Amino acid sequence: MDNQVLKKRLSSFKTEKGSLTKVNDDLVVDILRAWEAWTGGSKEFYQSLGLSYQQLGNMIKKGKRLAKRGNYGSGEFKEIKLDGLVATSSGMPIEISWDKGKVIRFSQVEALVDFLKKVA
Repeated sequence: MDNQVLKKRLSSFKTEKGSLTKVNDDLVVDILRAWEAWTGGSKEFYQSLGLSYQQLGNMIKKGKRLAKRGNYGSGEFKEIKLDGLVATSSGMPIEISWDKGKVIRFSQVEALVDFLKKVA
């Protein structure tokens, strides 16, 4: 996710004095993921988000806790519908056993490859 988008999302949780309050778990995890993908220095990262290094440190700490527990996000199942899918040549969907016994089915190899790229 782009740092400008994260900065705009963070601005809705800032008070007039500039402190952050009640940042939702989804945003904290998104910031953690952006931090993990960041290749530059930490100073450039927290400045691009409009945070101090202490604020960023607290967000990363909270994000790691949430990710470790696995209890971030709404926790509800969200169905994703893709239009124009064609079955695989064998006529059977491709199945992946994901963590905690979850099974994900794909009818096209391209959809599977796109999914794997996005989660990597």
